[in-house]
Amino acid sequence: MYEYIKGHIIETSPAHCVVENNGIGYFINISVHTYTQLQNQKEIQLYIYQHLREDAHNLYGFYETGERNMFVQLISVSGIGANTARMMLSSMSPGEIHEAIATGNVNLLKGIKGIGVKTAQRIIVDLADKLGKMAADQKIFTEPNNTIKDEALSALVMLGFMKGSAQKVVNKILASEPDCKVEDVIKRSLKML
Repeated sequence: MYEYIKGHIIETSPAHCVVENNGIGYFINISVHTYTQLQNQKEIQLYIYQHLREDAHNLYGFYETGERNMFVQLISVSGIGANTARMMLSSMSPGEIHEAIATGNVNLLKGIKGIGVKTAQRIIVDLADKLGKMAADQKIFTEPNNTIKDEALSALVMLGFMKGSAQKVVNKILASEPDCKVEDVIKRSLKML
Protein backbone atom coordinates (compact mmCIF):
# COMPACT_ATOMS: atom_id res chain seq x y z
CA MET A 1 0.00 0.00 0.00
CA TYR A 2 1.26 3.46 -0.89
CA GLU A 3 1.18 6.22 1.73
CA TYR A 4 1.99 9.27 -0.38
CA ILE A 5 3.74 10.44 -3.52
CA LYS A 6 5.92 13.53 -3.92
CA GLY A 7 6.78 14.94 -7.28
CA HIS A 8 6.24 17.46 -10.06
CA ILE A 9 2.76 18.15 -11.36
CA ILE A 10 2.77 17.52 -15.10
CA GLU A 11 -0.96 17.86 -15.74
CA THR A 12 -4.06 18.69 -13.69
CA SER A 13 -7.80 18.65 -14.22
CA PRO A 14 -10.68 18.66 -11.72
CA ALA A 15 -10.80 14.85 -11.98
CA HIS A 16 -7.16 13.78 -12.20
CA CYS A 17 -3.54 14.83 -12.15
CA VAL A 18 -0.31 13.38 -13.46
CA VAL A 19 2.59 13.47 -11.00
CA GLU A 20 6.12 12.70 -12.17
CA ASN A 21 8.34 10.98 -9.63
CA ASN A 22 11.78 9.63 -10.62
CA GLY A 23 10.94 9.69 -14.31
CA ILE A 24 7.61 7.88 -13.95
CA GLY A 25 4.31 9.67 -14.50
CA TYR A 26 1.52 8.53 -12.18
CA PHE A 27 -2.09 9.08 -13.26
CA ILE A 28 -3.93 9.90 -10.04
CA ASN A 29 -7.68 10.41 -9.67
CA ILE A 30 -8.49 13.42 -7.48
CA SER A 31 -11.52 15.27 -6.13
CA VAL A 32 -12.36 18.89 -6.87
CA HIS A 33 -11.44 19.63 -3.24
CA THR A 34 -7.87 18.40 -3.86
CA TYR A 35 -7.76 20.06 -7.28
CA THR A 36 -8.34 23.49 -5.72
CA GLN A 37 -5.43 22.89 -3.33
CA LEU A 38 -3.09 22.03 -6.22
CA GLN A 39 -3.56 25.32 -8.05
CA ASN A 40 -0.32 27.19 -8.80
CA GLN A 41 1.86 24.43 -7.32
CA LYS A 42 4.68 22.70 -9.15
CA GLU A 43 5.91 20.33 -6.41
CA ILE A 44 3.29 18.47 -4.40
CA GLN A 45 2.70 15.65 -1.99
CA LEU A 46 -0.51 13.65 -2.30
CA TYR A 47 -1.72 10.99 0.11
CA ILE A 48 -2.57 7.94 -1.95
CA TYR A 49 -5.21 5.24 -1.85
CA GLN A 50 -4.56 2.29 -4.17
CA HIS A 51 -7.85 0.80 -5.38
CA LEU A 52 -7.45 -2.69 -6.84
CA ARG A 53 -10.14 -4.66 -8.63
CA GLU A 54 -10.01 -7.57 -11.04
CA ASP A 55 -10.39 -5.26 -14.02
CA ALA A 56 -8.73 -2.06 -12.78
CA HIS A 57 -5.82 -0.68 -10.79
CA ASN A 58 -6.40 2.97 -9.85
CA LEU A 59 -4.65 5.50 -7.66
CA TYR A 60 -6.66 8.14 -5.80
CA GLY A 61 -4.83 11.15 -4.41
CA PHE A 62 -5.78 13.50 -1.58
CA TYR A 63 -4.20 16.73 -0.43
CA GLU A 64 -5.00 15.94 3.24
CA THR A 65 -5.14 12.70 5.20
CA GLY A 66 -8.59 13.67 6.51
CA GLU A 67 -9.99 13.57 2.99
CA ARG A 68 -8.38 10.19 2.35
CA ASN A 69 -9.79 8.82 5.61
CA MET A 70 -13.28 9.98 4.63
CA PHE A 71 -12.84 8.36 1.19
CA VAL A 72 -11.87 5.03 2.79
CA GLN A 73 -14.88 5.20 5.13
CA LEU A 74 -17.24 6.00 2.25
CA ILE A 75 -16.09 3.11 0.06
CA SER A 76 -16.59 0.74 2.99
CA VAL A 77 -20.35 1.32 2.64
CA SER A 78 -22.12 -1.23 0.44
CA GLY A 79 -23.09 0.39 -2.86
CA ILE A 80 -20.50 3.21 -2.69
CA GLY A 81 -17.67 2.73 -5.13
CA ALA A 82 -14.49 4.73 -5.48
CA ASN A 83 -15.92 7.04 -8.15
CA THR A 84 -19.06 7.73 -6.12
CA ALA A 85 -16.93 8.51 -3.05
CA ARG A 86 -14.79 10.84 -5.17
CA MET A 87 -17.96 12.53 -6.46
CA MET A 88 -19.12 13.04 -2.87
CA LEU A 89 -15.78 14.58 -1.92
CA SER A 90 -15.96 16.81 -4.98
CA SER A 91 -19.43 18.02 -4.00
CA MET A 92 -18.78 18.58 -0.30
CA SER A 93 -15.75 18.95 1.95
CA PRO A 94 -14.89 16.02 4.24
CA GLY A 95 -16.07 18.12 7.19
CA GLU A 96 -19.44 18.78 5.55
CA ILE A 97 -19.92 15.09 4.78
CA HIS A 98 -18.98 14.23 8.34
CA GLU A 99 -21.45 16.78 9.69
CA ALA A 100 -24.24 15.45 7.43
CA ILE A 101 -23.59 11.90 8.63
CA ALA A 102 -23.32 12.91 12.30
CA THR A 103 -26.60 14.85 12.18
CA GLY A 104 -28.41 12.29 10.01
CA ASN A 105 -29.04 14.83 7.25
CA VAL A 106 -30.35 12.55 4.48
CA ASN A 107 -31.46 15.51 2.32
CA LEU A 108 -27.96 16.98 2.19
CA LEU A 109 -26.38 13.66 1.17
CA LYS A 110 -29.04 12.83 -1.43
CA GLY A 111 -28.36 16.21 -3.03
CA ILE A 112 -25.07 14.76 -4.31
CA LYS A 113 -25.20 13.36 -7.84
CA GLY A 114 -25.57 9.57 -7.75
CA ILE A 115 -26.78 9.39 -4.14
CA GLY A 116 -30.41 8.45 -3.59
CA VAL A 117 -32.44 8.36 -0.40
CA LYS A 118 -31.68 4.71 0.40
CA THR A 119 -27.96 5.14 -0.24
CA ALA A 120 -27.86 8.28 1.91
CA GLN A 121 -29.63 6.40 4.73
CA ARG A 122 -27.21 3.48 4.39
CA ILE A 123 -24.22 5.84 4.59
CA ILE A 124 -25.59 7.41 7.79
CA VAL A 125 -26.39 4.05 9.40
CA ASP A 126 -23.04 2.49 8.49
CA LEU A 127 -20.77 5.44 9.31
CA ALA A 128 -22.40 7.43 12.13
CA ASP A 129 -20.72 5.45 14.92
CA LYS A 130 -17.36 5.06 13.14
CA LEU A 131 -17.02 8.73 12.25
CA GLY A 132 -18.23 9.91 15.65
CA LYS A 133 -15.34 8.12 17.33
CA MET A 134 -12.80 9.21 14.70
CA ALA A 135 -13.68 12.89 14.65
CA ALA A 136 -13.62 13.55 18.34
CA ASP A 137 -10.26 11.99 19.01
CA GLN A 138 -8.28 11.60 15.82
CA LYS A 139 -8.64 14.74 13.75
CA ILE A 140 -5.21 16.06 12.89
CA PHE A 141 -4.80 19.74 12.16
CA THR A 142 -3.36 20.71 8.81
CA GLU A 143 -2.77 24.44 9.13
CA PRO A 144 0.06 25.46 6.81
CA ASN A 145 3.38 26.42 8.42
CA ASN A 146 2.42 24.87 11.75
CA THR A 147 4.03 21.43 11.56
CA ILE A 148 5.26 21.43 15.16
CA LYS A 149 1.70 21.79 16.43
CA ASP A 150 0.43 19.26 13.87
CA GLU A 151 3.02 16.63 14.71
CA ALA A 152 2.63 17.06 18.46
CA LEU A 153 -1.17 16.82 18.30
CA SER A 154 -0.97 13.82 15.99
CA ALA A 155 1.39 12.02 18.35
CA LEU A 156 -0.72 12.78 21.42
CA VAL A 157 -3.92 11.61 19.71
CA MET A 158 -2.19 8.40 18.63
CA LEU A 159 -1.15 7.88 22.23
CA GLY A 160 -4.81 7.97 23.22
CA PHE A 161 -5.33 11.49 24.53
CA MET A 162 -8.48 13.44 23.71
CA LYS A 163 -7.90 15.93 20.90
CA GLY A 164 -9.48 18.86 22.75
CA SER A 165 -7.42 18.56 25.91
CA ALA A 166 -4.22 17.84 23.94
CA GLN A 167 -4.81 20.91 21.78
CA LYS A 168 -5.17 23.18 24.82
CA VAL A 169 -1.95 21.90 26.34
CA VAL A 170 0.01 22.15 23.07
CA ASN A 171 -1.30 25.67 22.44
CA LYS A 172 -0.27 26.71 25.95
CA ILE A 173 3.24 25.28 25.52
CA LEU A 174 3.75 26.87 22.08
CA ALA A 175 2.40 30.22 23.31
CA SER A 176 4.98 30.34 26.09
CA GLU A 177 7.82 28.96 23.96
CA PRO A 178 7.16 29.18 20.19
CA ASP A 179 10.56 27.77 19.17
CA CYS A 180 10.11 24.55 21.13
CA LYS A 181 10.97 21.31 19.28
CA VAL A 182 8.28 18.72 18.58
CA GLU A 183 9.84 16.20 20.96
CA ASP A 184 9.90 18.77 23.77
CA VAL A 185 6.29 19.77 23.15
CA ILE A 186 5.23 16.12 23.36
CA LYS A 187 7.25 15.45 26.51
CA ARG A 188 5.89 18.54 28.27
CA SER A 189 2.37 17.74 27.16
CA LEU A 190 2.62 14.23 28.59
CA LYS A 191 3.54 15.72 31.96
CA MET A 192 0.60 18.15 31.85
CA LEU A 193 -2.08 15.71 30.63
